[in-house]
Amino acid sequence: MRIKFLFSLCFVVVLLHSSCKSKSSIEILTIDSMKMVMWDMLNAGEWNNISISKDSVFFRNHNDIKLFEQVFLIHHINKETFYASYKYYESHPDKMKILIDSVSYLGQREKNKAFMIHQ
Repeated sequence: MRIKFLFSLCFVVVLLHSSCKSKSSIEILTIDSMKMVMWDMLNAGEWNNISISKDSVFFRNHNDIKLFEQVFLIHHINKETFYASYKYYESHPDKMKILIDSVSYLGQREKNKAFMIHQ
């Protein structure tokens, strides 16, 4: 009787473990990868804001989506991977702080580079 119970318990544990694995098959981007994706998305959004007139809200939103899809293609990811990664970092505030700080630092470096070029 005990052997049947242990066998059943092991079977259930293996079954649950395999089902959990299939749900979490989406890869979480590293902080460095996520930093570059977020930087490119911020730049794409800003470029779109500058290049489109203020009265074309629908076109702006549609163009944002197209630009974000291009960013995903450049980085060889899909939107599910990006949003899963974003949710992961959102649920880990210590890692999110590192991510946001690194994006901010990257922006500051790019600004300094641009300033040095124009001098």
